Amino acid sequence: MKLLAGKTAIVTGAARGIGEGIALKFAEQGANVAFTFISDSSTEKATALQEKLTAMGVKAKAYQSNAGDFAACELFVNDVLKEFGQIDICVNNAGISKDNLLLRMTPDQWDEVMQVNLKSVFNMTKQVIRPMMKAKTGSIINMSSVIGEMGNAGQSSYAASKAGVIGFTKSVAKELGSRNIRCNAIAPGFVETDMTSYLKDGEGAEKYKTGIPLGRFGTAEDIANVTLFLASDLSSYVTGQVISTCGGLNM
Repeated sequence: MKLLAGKTAIVTGAARGIGEGIALKFAEQGANVAFTFISDSSTEKATALQEKLTAMGVKAKAYQSNAGDFAACELFVNDVLKEFGQIDICVNNAGISKDNLLLRMTPDQWDEVMQVNLKSVFNMTKQVIRPMMKAKTGSIINMSSVIGEMGNAGQSSYAASKAGVIGFTKSVAKELGSRNIRCNAIAPGFVETDMTSYLKDGEGAEKYKTGIPLGRFGTAEDIANVTLFLASDLSSYVTGQVISTCGGLNM
């Protein structure tokens, strides 16, 4: 039997990269998938992903929605409930980076990263916990980063936002554990996506790889596999945890 058969999952920021990998993995394991994308330029990719998921025999729908906007999240979740009837899993994956040294960072750059990476997690979690509490079950999975655990020069805003995700995750797990709702975080390391394409080649790539005990960058599927574990009943006694999926980078 498929691990997520009969379940409905939300995945934010899923038109590409890690989010796309998670949506495909969930559909492969029988979940119906509602996913978001934000920009008009991603419409074609989102439509293609919706078609791929549907071809796998599940119900799927793409929504153009901004996870950083509270009202948009409320509308999105209400639409998903009307369309799918339930929400069993929520993966808060939407994220950006606006890397800059602190001396050069502008308040607007800081605020944008916080809104997309951290406020979005609050926005979506606040909306999905009501149907989950009613159903007395649910799994919330928040995408953090090893940078949120380690810090990194030039990434103070990104690191702060991802560290905030960890603190939020642990607090929500304590609040909702009695309702059989689990909340965990994943902290990816360097993963081959559009966001990290600049790391793939040349001497810079080799420099980063030397700090990774497994000797390679991660893939979207590596992260999707861990997300699947946390979404499924295989992790029914796991909550409030941060699973670093980084090839050993943060040891």
